[in-house]
Amino acid sequence: MRGQDSVEQSVSAAEAAERASPLQLELARQIVERMRDEGWVPGMRVSEQALARTLGVSRSPIRGALDLLVAQQVLEAASGRGFVVLRRPEGNEIAGLIPRSEGEEVYAAIMTDRANGRLPQEVSEAELIPRYGASRGVVRKVLMRFAAEGLVQRQRGHGWRFVDSLETDEAVNESYQFRMVVECAALRQPGFRVDRDRLQQLRRAHEDIMARAAGGVGTDEWFRVNTAFHEMLAASSGNRFFLQAVRQQNALRRMQEYADFVQLPQGRVEQSCREHLAILDALEAGDIEWAAALLHRHLALAAGTYAGEAAADGKQRAELSA
Repeated sequence: MRGQDSVEQSVSAAEAAERASPLQLELARQIVERMRDEGWVPGMRVSEQALARTLGVSRSPIRGALDLLVAQQVLEAASGRGFVVLRRPEGNEIAGLIPRSEGEEVYAAIMTDRANGRLPQEVSEAELIPRYGASRGVVRKVLMRFAAEGLVQRQRGHGWRFVDSLETDEAVNESYQFRMVVECAALRQPGFRVDRDRLQQLRRAHEDIMARAAGGVGTDEWFRVNTAFHEMLAASSGNRFFLQAVRQQNALRRMQEYADFVQLPQGRVEQSCREHLAILDALEAGDIEWAAALLHRHLALAAGTYAGEAAADGKQRAELSA
């Protein structure tokens, strides 16, 4: 009987995912990612209104996403109104629980193609529709998402243009040098204050990645946690312009990191997590100068790792052309 119940629940969950709209699928994935990153625990109450405000949508699609997570046995309806956490998905379970919407698939494909130089800097919707087998509405929505992230700009009259990104070794090095100055200075601002709850959320997210670092972490997840860490430091400065500068750098390096992630040396993600956690430890202890020194060293090591990869790649190309 229990086996039959399990099959019925599985079928019900699959049907719920199939009926969900693309927006509901995307929201459900974002909610589960927040659940994992922020360490939500079973029994924790989930606020529909707070999620709608945080994710920038109305309550109706949020309700649909939450209903989908109930069908997936991640949440359960609370007595009266609302939802509570039933369990927290771990590891790579998210991909199996919530299929990517068509828009997310097209977004990932365009990001990968552009990052690897397979798409020109200027594109049109008419060119992308047959290339990715998607409707005009889906392609336009994806391009608008890229625009919201600062990665493309709409051309006057016709087409879209990807913004200049970190496409050369010189640009990447300049970016790291800039970040060493700006991000370390953010920590030394008189108004620097750390949100302890946010610090603990980031700690949990990094520890979760470390537990799965050997091949179990995807590009999107690492970029999300990595950028959240650096933007938290900038936001804690109390100066909006530090945060603005860091967000701009994150947008510029997103394409580069999408292409380079698979080429990272083994253990580099885990090492970055250890370096981030050491910085969080220093902040928690109130030692700002030590945190700034660790941050400077972390960025210098990352710059050195990239320089080493670029040199090795250049040598390989030279050997192939010789």
